[in-house]
Amino acid sequence: MNNTYGTKIRKGWSLTAILLMVVLVLSACGSKPAAENGNTNNAAQSGGNELEQIKSAGVMKVGMMGTYRPYNFLNDKKEMDGFDADIAREVAKRLGVKVEFVSQEFSGLTPSLQAKKLDAIISQMTITDDRKKVLDFSDPYITNQVKIIVKEDNNDITKLEDFKGKTIGVGLGTNDETYLRNEVLPKVGDFTIKTYDDVISSLKDLNAGRIDATINNLYALKPIVDANGFKIKAVGEAIKSDQAGIAVRKDNPELVAALNDALKGMKDDGTYNTIFKKWFGEEPAQ
Repeated sequence: MNNTYGTKIRKGWSLTAILLMVVLVLSACGSKPAAENGNTNNAAQSGGNELEQIKSAGVMKVGMMGTYRPYNFLNDKKEMDGFDADIAREVAKRLGVKVEFVSQEFSGLTPSLQAKKLDAIISQMTITDDRKKVLDFSDPYITNQVKIIVKEDNNDITKLEDFKGKTIGVGLGTNDETYLRNEVLPKVGDFTIKTYDDVISSLKDLNAGRIDATINNLYALKPIVDANGFKIKAVGEAIKSDQAGIAVRKDNPELVAALNDALKGMKDDGTYNTIFKKWFGEEPAQ
């Protein structure tokens, strides 16, 4: 190898090395904004509170049973209707978004909310200490009186103590089920608890004599009884009263505050009373 050829080779390698360095620098410079953009997009997708996310999406996904007339049910047009549905629409309106209803069995609503398939539950979910351990709630938007319901010809059951040795129907996963198991059963003694996924099924069994009693509130029962001609009645004094609230995932103070503001505004301007009278035919209890 002569010196001239060796010099040419060295110059060629030097030029190649310089070009490689330039390419690497340009690549690094070019990739930095891309990475930054990626991080920004991820932050936009995962950051921010849930109220902001709902407003950004323009939709609030609300879970409810859709089988609990007059609170929530599918009307003749297969649209979600009822007291809860009207409350949900008005709340969403005041948040500046639309509402999207997701119908499923009551026992599946909390898991769906926690899995982020829902933004809120507005389905007569009673506010309880146990539920507050895993969910956050708005202020109550309704108070319901719960009574014992039996067949018209049943004169044996008029109070909770009469449940002993009987079969009592109740909604699966409801506060009423928890109440029967944790409070009534230890106090009264042995009786059988039969659970149902919807109210109408429990009332059909009651009407047919397959269960001895159920517990529920009269607002919920009247339209079902009227539509089906069930021969059942409420007996005794109210055994308890429940307050239902809007349930959301834990640690969402901004969303809870916005929901409370919406509910307060509805009550202050009379919208709440209008909705209540529409479905129950009377003014809400003060």
